[in-house]
Order: sequence, then C-alpha cells, then structure tokens
Amino acid sequence: MFPDHKGGNLTTMASRTSGTAKKAPAKPAAKKTAAKQPAAKSAAPRAPAKKAATKPAPRPAPSPTSGLYRLVRALWLGLAHTVGAVFRGIGRGAKGLDPAHRKDGLALLLLGLTLVVAAGTWSNLHGPVGDLVQTLVTGAFGRLDLLVPFLLGAVAVRLMRHPEQPEANGRIVIGLSALVIGALGLIHLACGSPSRSEGAQALRDAGGLIGWAAASPLRYTVGGPLAVPLLLLFTAFGLLVVTATPVNAIPQRLRAAGTRLGLYAGVTEPEAVPLEDFFDEDAADDQRTADDESPVRRLPLRLTKPPAGSRADPYDVDRDGALEGDAEPKPRRRPRRRAEASDGDGGPDAVDVAAAAAAALDGAVLHGVQPSPLVADLTSRIRKQVPPARGEDPADGGATAAAEGSVPDLTKAAPEPASQPLPPRAEQLQLSGDITYALPSLDLLTRGGPGRSRSAANDAVVASLKQVFKEFKVDADVTGFTRGPTVTRYEVELGAAVKVERITALAKNIAYSVASPDVRIISPIPGKSAVGIEIPNSDREMVNLGDVLRSADAAGEDHPMTVALGKDVEGGYVMANLAKMPHVLVAGATGSGKSSCINCLITSVMARATPDEVRMVLVDPKRVELTAYEGIPHLVTPIITNPKRAAEALQWVVREMDLRYDDLAAYGFRHIDDFNAAVRSGKARTPEGSERELAPYPYLLVIVDELADLMMVAPRDVEDSIVRITQLARAAGIHLVLATQRPSVDVVTGLIKANVPSRLAFATSSLADSRVILDQAGAEKLIGKGDGLFLPMGANKPIRLQGAFVTEDEIAKVVDHCKAQLTPTYRTDVTVGSVPKKEIDEEIGDDLDLLCQAAELVVSTQFGSTSMLQRKLRVGFAKAGRLMDLMESRNIVGPSEGSKARDVLVKADEIDGVLAVIRGGGPL
Repeated sequence: MFPDHKGGNLTTMASRTSGTAKKAPAKPAAKKTAAKQPAAKSAAPRAPAKKAATKPAPRPAPSPTSGLYRLVRALWLGLAHTVGAVFRGIGRGAKGLDPAHRKDGLALLLLGLTLVVAAGTWSNLHGPVGDLVQTLVTGAFGRLDLLVPFLLGAVAVRLMRHPEQPEANGRIVIGLSALVIGALGLIHLACGSPSRSEGAQALRDAGGLIGWAAASPLRYTVGGPLAVPLLLLFTAFGLLVVTATPVNAIPQRLRAAGTRLGLYAGVTEPEAVPLEDFFDEDAADDQRTADDESPVRRLPLRLTKPPAGSRADPYDVDRDGALEGDAEPKPRRRPRRRAEASDGDGGPDAVDVAAAAAAALDGAVLHGVQPSPLVADLTSRIRKQVPPARGEDPADGGATAAAEGSVPDLTKAAPEPASQPLPPRAEQLQLSGDITYALPSLDLLTRGGPGRSRSAANDAVVASLKQVFKEFKVDADVTGFTRGPTVTRYEVELGAAVKVERITALAKNIAYSVASPDVRIISPIPGKSAVGIEIPNSDREMVNLGDVLRSADAAGEDHPMTVALGKDVEGGYVMANLAKMPHVLVAGATGSGKSSCINCLITSVMARATPDEVRMVLVDPKRVELTAYEGIPHLVTPIITNPKRAAEALQWVVREMDLRYDDLAAYGFRHIDDFNAAVRSGKARTPEGSERELAPYPYLLVIVDELADLMMVAPRDVEDSIVRITQLARAAGIHLVLATQRPSVDVVTGLIKANVPSRLAFATSSLADSRVILDQAGAEKLIGKGDGLFLPMGANKPIRLQGAFVTEDEIAKVVDHCKAQLTPTYRTDVTVGSVPKKEIDEEIGDDLDLLCQAAELVVSTQFGSTSMLQRKLRVGFAKAGRLMDLMESRNIVGPSEGSKARDVLVKADEIDGVLAVIRGGGPL
C-alpha cells in the first residue's frame, strides 16, 4: 500500500467501485488500517493543541479593590459620555451656521489669539496666561517668538479678506511650516547648537524646541557644514510653496517683477501688464525638438513694450474680466497674435504648447497645489473644443468655459450688494389730512447669503448625462447649465437629424443615472435651440423676500402693485406686476409653499405701496393664515373668515366695480390710471353745484386664501361674482388673487379658469391637478417647499422658480411699522350688518310645515314643478302654486317660465339653512 495520504483516497475509490464484490475480512481490514495510519499521524500533532485550548484557565482570586475599580470606571465613563454629548450637540448646532460665519469666526479666533501671543511675547504679561505663552511660544520658537503674532495675524487677515479661496489653505500651511522650520534650524546652528541638557533657557535663546528638532538630527548625521545648505534648501522650498512659484518659473517671475518696477530698459511705466499680452508667438519651431525636457521651456517668450494707451493696472482684472470698481464686467482683452510664418513645415501653434504645459501640471493640480500666476497665464489660452450655447457670444463665455471645464456655467451673476441704501420712491403720496406716510424700510427684512455657484455635483451630473447619451447612441452634448436655488437646468444641444423625442424618451434612464426621481425635461427651452433637463440640487438655497425687493428690477419699478415672487432657475430674481396679470390663480398641495407665497404678496404690497395707492380685501376661511395682518391701514374691511361673509364681500366688490365704471364713462376715460392722473392734475372736475369731491381711486386687491371653502358654501354666488370681476374689473383697478389647495374641476371651474389668465402652480399630488392649474403637465414633478411653475398671461411655457420666503418676525416688523403710521378706515357697506335681514312672510300662516316639506322636496330633487308638489304633497293646484310663489320670494326657486320647470337656486347640502330661514331664523 501507499504510505502517503493519496493511498487512502485510492483505497476509498476502489472500495466504492466494487459495490457487488464480497467483503474479505482480512485484506480489506489491513488496507483500511494502512490507509488510516497517515491520517492518524497527520492529526496527531493537532490533538494536544485542541485539548489545551479547551482546558479552562485558572481564574484569578478576586481582588478587594475590584469593586472600587468598577465604580470609578463607571463614573469616569458616565462623565465622558455626558461631556461628549454636550460637545457633539454644540458641533451639530455649529453645522447649521452659514459657511461665511464659520470662516469669520475662525478668523476672529486667530485674531484674538494673535493679541494674546503679542502681549505675552512683546511685553511682560503676568499671570498664568503669560506663563503659558512663554512656555509654549517662546519655548517652541526661541528667538523668533516675536514674529509669531505677525504670522497668526497674517493668516487671520487672509481668512477675512479671501474666504472664498479655501483650496489654498493647505498650500499656505505647508509652505509656512517648511519656512519656519528651516529658519529656526538655521538659527539654532548659528547660536552654537545648544542641547537640551543645557536647560530650557539656552534653547529659548536659540531656535527653540522646533529649531533643536530640525537641526540636531542633521548635525549628528551629516555634520554642521552640510546641515546648513540642507536647511537653506528646505527654507527656500517653503518660500516657493507659499508664493506658489515653481522652480522653473523663478527667472520669469524675477523678470516680470523687474519689468513691473521699471528696472528694464524700454519700460517707461511701472504699471503691471498681464504676461499674456507680451507673448510673442512668432516662429520658433527650430528650438523645439523631440527630446526637450519640458514643454514650458520650449514656449517662446519675449517681453516687449506694452502698447500705447493701454489701460492702467490690468492686474485688477478679475476672473470674469471686470475691473475693480466697475459696475459691469468688461470683456477680457484677447492677447496680441502675430501672423504665423507660412513656411509650410506645419509648426505647432502656441495653443498646443500651452496645452502641453497644462498637461505637465496635472499632477500638481490633482494634489491641490495651485499653479503660479505665470503658469496660469500660460494655460489660460487653452480653448476646449465644446461649442458655446446657442445665443451666447463665444468670446464672452470662452474664458469661463476654459477655466471651469468643458461645460460652461451660464447662471446669471448675482448683483453686487448696494454700498448705499436704495433711494426712496419718487412718488411718495401725502395722505389726506396732511398725514405723511413713510414706507417700511427694507432693512426690516433679512438679507440672505450669496447664491451657491458651480460645484462638483454639477460636473458629476454632466458626466452622467454624457454617458447616457453615449450608451444609447444619441448624438447630443451638454453645452451648459444654469444653477438655480432648487434645481439646475442642463442645456443639451442635438446633432443634425436627431429628434427631440429621443431625449424625452430617455427621461427614466436619465433619472436612474443621476439617482433622482424628480427629473423634468423641457423641449425646447423657450428662446433657445436646446433641450433643458432640470435636476434638483443636493443643497437647496433659501430665497429671502428682502433680497428680491432689494434687487435692481424691484428698485427700478415704481408701480405699487409690483410684488416679489422668488428666483428662477437661471439665477435671476422674478418680480410680477399684479396690474398686468391682471388676476392670478395660486394652487398647490398642502405644504408646497402656497401660504408663503400669499404672505410674500401681502408683505410686498405693504413695503411698496401706501394705503391711498392700494387697498386690500383679505378672505381667510381657515382663520389662522392671515391673522398677522389684522389692523393694517391697507384693509377695506376686517379680515373675513366666514365663507358667507366672503360671498357678500365679493358682491360688494362687484358694486364697487360698477361705480368706478360709471365715473370712467362719465368723464370719458378707459382706465383707472388715466382717471387718477386727471384728478391729480385738476383736469377732471365735478359739475357746478355738485358737492362731491373727486379723489383718486386706489387699486383694490382681493386675496382669497382658500377658494374651495367658498365654493362649498355658496358656489353659485361666489362663481358669479368671481367671473364678473375677472371679466370686467381690469380697467377699474380691481385685481384678484385666488388660492386653493384643492385644484379640482368643481373648485376651479371652467368659467374661472377662462377669466384668470395667470397661474402659479406649486407641487401637486397628481397629473390631473397640474392640468387643472396650468392646462399642462409639470406641477406633479415639483419637489415642494416653494418650488413652483409661474405661467404669466401670454406666456407659452411656465417659468420654474423658487418662491420667496418671509418669516413671521419679518411680517410682524412690517405690520407694526404700518400700524404705527395709520389706523385702518373700514367701509361700512362691506360689513354684513349693512345687509338688510329678510322679513318673515306673515301670510304663511298654518302652511309653515307644508312649506318646509315643499322646500325640502324641491331642493333634494333639484326639480321645481307645481304638478310634482300636487302629486307628492297631495294638495290642489292653488295650494301648490301658492307654495311655489312663497319659495320664489325666498330665492329657493326661480321665476316661472311657462310650462317649464323652475330653476332651483340652492344646493342639496344647503337645506338646513333654507329651512332655518323659512322658520324665521337669520342666514347662517
């Protein structure tokens, strides 16, 4: 038999194959024993280990101090968890701060530390703080402790002046560390290289602990004479890193500095000129060989005299080409190019050389090291081969596209904040009775931070979109994007003979690729030959009402009915004139931002218009939304919360409209603005003998916060009043804002939609609701919290915007300012008390119960017929006719129309109120 482990396997296989053979008791047993011997030998060494592992170890005797140890350990862990929870809570609160505030806080902390270190090193600061500064700062930096406050102060000032450049912090920290370590090591060697055994004072008189740690290892390993040049090289390295200067760019930097200071001949002005204006691109191809060391060195450079009449200090040109102090950005001057030598050898262009220079610096950029200004000038001439967006000037967007990447950011630049407060409106009306009304200051409204710009997430989405187009073989490319507060719209241009439907059919694939279900495709973008793909941002931006009202569009608009809506997807503020809309429907699901929009409209009117310019009627069936505006002088009547009273207020608005049209017809004007101008100028006068005094009519703004409640209580009256107002009231200066959170066909009827041309839709729960509001899809894909679609009158496609937001504290400040100026003057004819109460018909007599039965029968069946009353109530023709007349006098049925059945004027759900009126009660 085989003595190795294979013998066992062969024996086992042989025994398995001989299933029908008889078992021999001697030989198979020997084979089995021989086969198991190697396995036993191989398993023998592991058996003692297994036995030893399973043997329980002897437990130590209990210590008398083990209980005390566990108690102390439990107390310590409890205290540590408590302190950690407190600090973690503080840290989570700090995350909610604005990034600008966090950077300012760090800068101020460094500034305070600078003052403490300066007091401890420059003077004899007594106390524990002075001793700590002497021990830490002087002990670490030695003789350079006097320069530590300057270093800390410089870092603090840089954080305050340039908070938008956090990417250079690592470079500056590394460079300063190398510079300080090298300098302290040299000082330690120059002071005799004292050791730690000589005492702490000896180290303080030299380079300190840092200098000792930097110089001592070099002195013991390579010796003092060689340690000095090594430390000098280390110090020079730190200086180059701080100034972001590569070694091969040192001669050019020195020459540029000399040119700037006027040390070279031919330069008469000490003003700085960008190096790209000095590039001479003449033929120098013979200097370029295949084995050159660096493409930067092969670039032909020649500094020449700047052209006459050049602008002063072009180094003040920022990234967008705008000079400091200019209101508008100026286009960047293109570099002067000379004609290429047409020798036919196909010499490379200078742009290729600059591209090679940029490729050589890829490693530095990947590791976070910023290139020097010289290399930045060399690589700024690179132009990607991506066409600019259609309708965009290539010369304007090329530099930005090259600086940011292959896809340019087309977002509108945020306007610079005004250094001075905006001037008050030119037309400040003086109210009757010599009362001067001052508009609320916009300082009462909170200022928001700057809008967020391009981020790495945008580049990732662009890459995902291009990958989707490549996988599905669609000839399309992303040519730009505009970042809004809520969503970013990516512009996609199609190739020749590519249908737009190819993009819209990929909506689900695009949503899968970018990991976002709320993807909306606009085909095409209004005013552009491009398809828009709107994708929500991972970090949303809050749009404050104060920022919209401070914008240039709001400051240049004097109309009192101009209100702030929000910020669109292109980064621009959206204002709307309610007088031009002329009526608007605001709808959306619960929590979509509808109430915030209503608050912004009312606050905008209070901030821009006096009570003599705009008066308001506020209807709040929910009773809690508009209570903050109670008592403002702009109100015509107290805030209406009863739906029945709201229907009567709308009827009063109809009567007010008729009165205004009477005056317009009498004086021959077509619009209320013309009539008001004539009254102010004195051209419109009353007839002789009339005691009436003409006064300008204010605009009347009616805001209904919940239309559904009104349509449930009195649908016929409310719909008739709204339709009549929306049809005729535009020229009379009366405008409606209808809001609802149930945009169904029974609330927003066809007549109301036909006469309310402007729509503002927030997030809806279904496609049907979106079609009711906008007559098209789109609102069901909104993401809520102010994300809306604004469709003004005359627009074909809606504008996506993030609605403005105003806090309750800001509303309270504006309301308090307005209430402190004037007290409201309410109209008495709007209130319900002025409506006469219906008298009870004394002729009913004993027929009261019969009349109630007849009214209930007619209202429940919605069929007013005298013959039906005869059959159902078993009365004669005369009694049935009398009952029908009584119901007509109480507006239950309409007048008789021959043999036709009468119209029933009330709904079935109003039967309780009808019976209460018949029995002698007042209206519900």
